[in-house]
Amino acid sequence: MIKKFCSENYNYVFNAENGYFARWGKTLEDNPDYSPAGPEILDLELSTICHRSCSWCYKSNTKSGKNMSLETFKIILDKFPKTLTQVALGIGDVDANPDLWGIMEYCRSKNVVPNITINGERMTPKYYDLLSYLCGAVACSLYDKDTCYNAVNKLALRGMEQVNVHCLLSAETFQVCLDILVDKIFGIDKRLEGLNAIVFLRLKQKGRGHNMHQVTNAQFKFLVDIALANNTRIGFDSCSAPHFLKAIESNKNYKQFEMMTEPCESCCFSYYINVDGIGFPCSFTEGVRSYSGVNILEANNFIKEVWNHEETLKFRNLLLNNHRSCPIYNLQR
Repeated sequence: MIKKFCSENYNYVFNAENGYFARWGKTLEDNPDYSPAGPEILDLELSTICHRSCSWCYKSNTKSGKNMSLETFKIILDKFPKTLTQVALGIGDVDANPDLWGIMEYCRSKNVVPNITINGERMTPKYYDLLSYLCGAVACSLYDKDTCYNAVNKLALRGMEQVNVHCLLSAETFQVCLDILVDKIFGIDKRLEGLNAIVFLRLKQKGRGHNMHQVTNAQFKFLVDIALANNTRIGFDSCSAPHFLKAIESNKNYKQFEMMTEPCESCCFSYYINVDGIGFPCSFTEGVRSYSGVNILEANNFIKEVWNHEETLKFRNLLLNNHRSCPIYNLQR
């Protein structure tokens, strides 16, 4: 499936089969500041239930929590303009929300690709089959090596090409990030043969992770240099874009990498909705005193009442004035 949007100053083409996405403005050389037609990607929290209760969880999730129902999800998705291409589903335990599979099927019925991040636990052959059939991409968070590597392997064996690993990048988890790079580069663990990319998620000091620390610029560059030197696919959350570009500023392929690097897109090209149907610029702004949520369930006109809501515009303007670098958290050490 190919999805396109065309207008005078904002255009895109999206290939749902392989994830290829290209965006341009009035000309192919123009890079629009934001999408006036609504978000391209929705980040949506389906459940706050997670039995792991990790010490660094920025959501502070536990085994007791809430689920979003299929009925509520349908109401929310139906309010979005047709510019939406993908939904990134947030869940702790894969079996926490019994409506998960119906939600993914509803996404597909609306020509929206569902993606998900799992913790790799509580998996069954049926769950692996459903994820590989319904999802465009699946990421497994690296909490436990065996659990994560097993999940990557079983998804790849089912033919999934977009299987990634998400690694929290912090001073406390730096060695874990380095270990998986080494395991992949040198083929130490064959379970990673089908891995598409290792994605590093920069620490935001929020929730139970507020006492953790950032990696140094030297540590960050070390990871990048090793990966590039060994042609190993890596990625980063958009918060890390400025740090990645700084790390490769002397690389001969800098211009090419710059074209593929997306800085923070919150309220410009993406939007976040929590389990209660309340919208925020991103999941890390939820609970931040400066930002009030927008009740999506009460909105009748998404563009007018959500995408151009005063709270959305406040964050968008702040972000654009900050050259689309994270305006909320200090990501330096």
